[in-house]
Formats: sequence, structure tokens, C-alpha cells
Amino acid sequence: MRLSYMIAVVSLGAVPVSAQGTAGAPAGAPVGRSAAGSDSAGPVLTLADALRLAHRNNPTFLQSVAARRAASASVRAAYGQLFPQLSASLTGQYQASGQLPFSGSFLGAGSDIMQSQYQLGVNYTLSASTLLTPAYERAVRDASDADVAGQGEVLESAVAQQYVTVLEDQAKATLQDSLVTDDQAQLELARARVAVGSATPLDQQRAAVTLGQQQVQALQAHNLTEIDKLRLFQQLGVAQPAGVRLVDAFPVRMPSFPLDSLLDLARRANPQVNALRAREHAADVGVHRAEGQYTPTLQVQTGVGGYTFQYTNDNFLVGAAAQQVASQYGSCLTLDTIGRAAGLPSRTCGPSTLSPAQIAAIRSSNRQFPFGFQSIPRSITAVISLPIFNGFQREQQVEQAEVDRANARYNERARELQLTADVTSAYLTLTTSVRTVELQEQNASAARQALALAEERYRVGAATFLEVTDARAAYERAENDRISAVYDFHKAFAALESAVGRPLH
Repeated sequence: MRLSYMIAVVSLGAVPVSAQGTAGAPAGAPVGRSAAGSDSAGPVLTLADALRLAHRNNPTFLQSVAARRAASASVRAAYGQLFPQLSASLTGQYQASGQLPFSGSFLGAGSDIMQSQYQLGVNYTLSASTLLTPAYERAVRDASDADVAGQGEVLESAVAQQYVTVLEDQAKATLQDSLVTDDQAQLELARARVAVGSATPLDQQRAAVTLGQQQVQALQAHNLTEIDKLRLFQQLGVAQPAGVRLVDAFPVRMPSFPLDSLLDLARRANPQVNALRAREHAADVGVHRAEGQYTPTLQVQTGVGGYTFQYTNDNFLVGAAAQQVASQYGSCLTLDTIGRAAGLPSRTCGPSTLSPAQIAAIRSSNRQFPFGFQSIPRSITAVISLPIFNGFQREQQVEQAEVDRANARYNERARELQLTADVTSAYLTLTTSVRTVELQEQNASAARQALALAEERYRVGAATFLEVTDARAAYERAENDRISAVYDFHKAFAALESAVGRPLH
């Protein structure tokens, strides 16, 4: 889990307490509520929970995941091109009777026609481009995987930054609540001193104005906390539940890992750099694939099929057959008459009409549509083709592929240079933040002691209320600066993790 690998906790510091004051409300408690307010019953959101929610629901991140699925489908399709392509078709046709023009003549039939045909085809094409496409698509898929990892790191960094921002808002709101409590105590003290004549009514009015101004600042601090919570849940991709509480506390310490090891880790593990390397590899394969257009292409086709042909009017075929039988019988009689006149023996002629069995056979043979298929003779075709000149299109595609490869290398080099700068600057910022926290803690401690001393002097009448007001303003600035320094450290740590591209254990 991010930000959880540091040790040596630094507390937010004690809040000054007046004679009647309390230590202050918990982080995020609204003005006037106690530590056991209604927010304490709300759901708890840790940073680990927030990161899991973001991975499951952030729309931008889910888009990169969907793009990875498309890349996987492209890999399957590329491997599919190495196998024969199968196709199947079934055709039906109806043709009304009438005259149809054919090669300058007119053909026709006295019956409507129904036809059907099926075809099962196998087509296999093999080329250098087909063989190289799977390697290209795998490289693109690897780049998509790295893109998903990179988007995940960017998302986690943004969520961690916003989570820490909300914690910072809550800490500052807690400070404002404690100052409201302290100002209420100072107002009561001023009223008591006015009542006994040891202070002027002006001190009481100043204390009332200070309390009112502090209540406004506390209200604005809580409003900023709620706004930043809404922005956090916007990044998570879910609606904000009522009364949600952010409770993680992160320690501060000087980083124990050297800069050189971070740079080496970033160069090996940063997903964005790995994505650019994968795209450079894909572009290199793309050059070889484009050059494959200069090699021959083999295409083999074969298949099986069948057809049917049926007249809708069976009587059309029966009439045609009967007419043919009658014609043959008439021709036989004519030849027999001529032969007898020539002294030849008499010939026997067949029947002059169709028998019922013949008529039934004709009708049965006509009933083919739609599935009484007759096989079409099988054929196999093999073609080897080699384009000789296609208007310099191959040359243009090869040149474009080489330019894409060069651009991919330039992008990778630029990202590596940016990576070095990002990691180095984030590391320097982190180490500076640790020292800043130490100094701001010293400043806040001194301001806290000065405020306590001013309040005690005012309580015994040795100082004016203006001195208390000045000391209180100095303490508020110092404590705000200390809180900002603490959470700036956590933000710097998240930025360093983002620059490296992985959590830092």
C-alpha cells in the first residue's frame, strides 16, 4: 500500500489550552460538534480501500483496460490468419416463366423455375506479412498491458495525492476548531476581567470579534474538506457516502533508498517506459512486415457444392416428354411405311403415350427444390502472385514503417530522459520536505509556547489582549505551515512513487 512504508511517526502537535479550553475536536469535525459527533458513525475509507475502488470504478482507467481487451482480440485474429478460412453459402432463386435474352437470342420456358445452391469453400492465403502479424500484434498487446499498468500508477498517484489533501484539510480544520475553542475561553476570560474591573470593554469586544473571525475560518476549512472529499470520490468513480471518514495516518522519515537505486528501478520497472519499449519493438516488426510485400503470396482455394433445379409446374415436363414420345412414335411409323414400300420387314414402334410409371418418374425427378442437391464437380485452385509494380505503394508503406520505428525510438529516449529528471527532482523534493517538516515543527513548538505564555500573562493582567492576538496569529501561521509541510512530504512521496512507476517498499 502506498505511503505506508515509512516509519517514525510525527504527530500533529498539541494545541494550546486555555484555563477553560479543551484539546480540540478530531480531524474533520464541524464547528460546535464534539469528538463523538455524528461523523464518527460514518463509514471509514482507508487509502488501500480508495485505491481498490479507483481500480474498479474510475472511468478513464477502465477505458485503458477495455483497450487492452481489443489488443488481445487482435492477437487472436492475427493467429487466425495462419489457418484456412472457411465459408458457407446457401442461395435460393425464383424465376417466372417468359422470354429471357441470351447472346442475342431469346430463351424461355412455359413454367416458373425454382433453384437453390450451396457452397462450402476453403481459402488459404500465406505471405510474409501474414507470418509476421502475430509478432506485431503481440508487441502491441504488451504495450497495452504496460499502458494499463501506467494508467494504474497515474491513478494511484492521483488518488493518493487527493487522499492526503483531504487529510491535510481535516488537520487544518481540527486546528481551526481548537482555535475556536481557545477563543471562546479567551472571550469568557475577558468578560470575567471586565466584570472585576481588570480589563476594559474594548478587550471583550476584541475577543468577540476574534472568536467570530475564527468561526468563519473554521467553517471555511470544513467546507474545503468536503469539497476535496467530493473530488476524491470523483476520482474513485463512486458516489460519496454520507459521513465518510478518512482515518489513515502516515509517518515521516528521511528516505533510506539512494537515488541511484531509484533511477535503476525506474528504468527497469516504469510501465510508461516499458510501454514505449514495447511500441518500439512493434514498430520494428512493422518494418519487417512492410518489407514482406516484396515476397510472393500463395493462395489456395477449394470447396464442395451442389445445386437444384425445379419447375413449379410438373405438367410442363410431362407435356414435353409426352410430345417427345409422340414425335418419336410418328417418326417410327413414317420410317416403317417407307421401309415396307422398299420391301423391308415391318418394324415395331413403341408406345405413343407415356405410361403412368413414366409420368410418376418425371414428376419425382423434378422435385429437387430446395434440398435435393446434385453435386458440383470439385476443383482446387492454387495461385502464387508477386506484385511487380504498384505505383510505389510498397515503397511508401516501408518508408512510413521506418519513420514510425524511428519516432518510437525517439519517444522512448525522450521518456527515459524525462524519467531521470522526474525521479531526481521528486527525490530532492522528498528529502527537502523531511528537513522542512523538522524546521516547521520547531517553529510551531516555539509559537505554541509563545502563545501559552501570552495567554498566561493576559490571565494575570501582565499583558494586553493585543499581545494575545498577535501571539495567536503567529501560532496559527506556524501550525498551518507545519501541517502543510507534513502533508507536502506525503504528496512528495506519492509523486516519487509515480515517477518511479511502482510502490516503494
